[in-house]
Amino acid sequence: MVIVAIFVGIEARRYRDYDVYRSRIRLLQQNLFANALDPSQGVTHRNWRVELSNDYRTPTLKVSFLEALANRLRRVYFALLGVLLAAWVFRITAFSPRQDWVSAAGIAVLPGTIIIGTVALLYAVALGVVVWPRKRYAKGEFQEGDPEMWKEDEE
Repeated sequence: MVIVAIFVGIEARRYRDYDVYRSRIRLLQQNLFANALDPSQGVTHRNWRVELSNDYRTPTLKVSFLEALANRLRRVYFALLGVLLAAWVFRITAFSPRQDWVSAAGIAVLPGTIIIGTVALLYAVALGVVVWPRKRYAKGEFQEGDPEMWKEDEE
């Protein structure tokens, strides 16, 4: 569980770096590619070249660490942590029939109450990050829509 918690922190940091490149590509898609395909619509951002140039000169992160952490937890890691929790509960209850589960949760010299409290705190914080409502700051994310709408009708 500790290793997965460390990995989600690393993954959130990597996601923030990835989002810099994703936002640059999205700016090009909205203003260069879309305008090249249909110039009648114009560009989405008037100063997109200046924005992109400034971002290349002084790159900035577009997403907070908390938003990146919540995104990674929601998409991958919270389910993985849930499986690990189920396996841990199974281990402390099924493999120690002569011992109560609180003492079976102990690791070396640490008593089971401290371990259970730490695990409960870890999962409470992870659940709080996942369900806490917040405004998304990532720009240009995909929108839900009908995947059949873009196709031409066969006539």
